[in-house]
Amino acid sequence: MGKEAFFEAGEPETRLWLELKKRKWTITTVESCTGGAVSARIVNVAGASDILKQAYVTYCDEAKHCLAGVSRETLDACTAVSAETAKEMALGGARAAGADVCVSVTGLAGPGGGTEEKPVGLVYVGCAAGGTVRVKELRLHGTRGEIRSQAAEAALELALESVLLF
Repeated sequence: MGKEAFFEAGEPETRLWLELKKRKWTITTVESCTGGAVSARIVNVAGASDILKQAYVTYCDEAKHCLAGVSRETLDACTAVSAETAKEMALGGARAAGADVCVSVTGLAGPGGGTEEKPVGLVYVGCAAGGTVRVKELRLHGTRGEIRSQAAEAALELALESVLLF
């Protein structure tokens, strides 16, 4: 099996690495509820230093604002767990790191903290690539660890989908 066939059959982070390398693009991550799980999966790929610029864990609102440039207005009006925040995290992370692509994750992994409007398992993943931003809302189920793992997987898949559009 050739190297490309192996990469195409692999995990999303491996396929993402191949696509970014092919385009000579870089990526950064801005993560909240996943706490670095997305960047950790990227780093598991040999040669990650060819594509990974930086990784931000912005667990509190202040970090989202200071490191990723999420506006205080967005955080106040929409909260940290929102499509608007995920979008601003992705755009701000790309700008801060000087990366071609930025994937963001914000949500509620539980077990506490959920409300009827924003239940545990509500996660937003975002990706800025090629001047556009895509955000997906997820309704995940399971333990805290399972929700975090599913969110990281979804973020990597969204990043790969976004890169493949170009």
